[in-house]
Amino acid sequence: MKGSETAHEAVVIIPMYNECENAAAIIDAVLALERDFDVLVIDDNSPDGTAAIVREKIAANPGRVNLIERTGKLGLGTAYITGFKWALQQGYDYICEMDADFSHNPQDLLKLLKATAEEGADVAIGSRYVTGVNVVNWPMGRVMMSYYASKYVRFITGMPVHDTTAGFVCYRRRVLEALPLDQVRFKGYAFQIEMKFTAYKYGFKITEVPIIFVNRVLGTSKMSSGIFGEAVFGVIRLKWHSMWHKYPDYSKEA
Repeated sequence: MKGSETAHEAVVIIPMYNECENAAAIIDAVLALERDFDVLVIDDNSPDGTAAIVREKIAANPGRVNLIERTGKLGLGTAYITGFKWALQQGYDYICEMDADFSHNPQDLLKLLKATAEEGADVAIGSRYVTGVNVVNWPMGRVMMSYYASKYVRFITGMPVHDTTAGFVCYRRRVLEALPLDQVRFKGYAFQIEMKFTAYKYGFKITEVPIIFVNRVLGTSKMSSGIFGEAVFGVIRLKWHSMWHKYPDYSKEA
């Protein structure tokens, strides 16, 4: 737990770039949950005024909303690494990540926290594919690309995870303390694969919690075919590296 008397056990890290249409609403939705989650926004110098909106929320919710402003678009992976390090320094026990655009339902944070805080998981993934394909309003081509990319990653790595590229995750503190965050190589969506794969190789218990993923209504998607390309080809390098690397075993530690 954090040292402050008003601090909470869990924080949600939300990277933002040009999310002025969603910033206030997503923060309000997280703060309104029945369990207390703090919010950390990582803003990559959005020209649309996203950071100013977040600062208004900080003023209205002191101690609950936090902001790290970076100088430009430095990549999704580096945003999360920055957030993870901040959350560890602040003493949070459960550190979550989610998108700003409501493609992840904030209510599902409660399921992820329950899986880690009460049911013994070290990593809880909000999974689109563990019970089929639970994606709403995505073009079919994009659904198939995402679904089969995860199948491919599962096949190459042997990792028992259906939604390997998921960006809706809750980590127990001990996972992020153990993983070599400064050695994470990928900046795009392959970052999500690398984090899960490394946690798996370290012996942490990973569980998938079924969610329904809904395509954004407001704002512009940051997805591109290049991002998926990094994920598809990067996983080969991950697997190759793992064949020559010895990992510590956290599977028997409480």
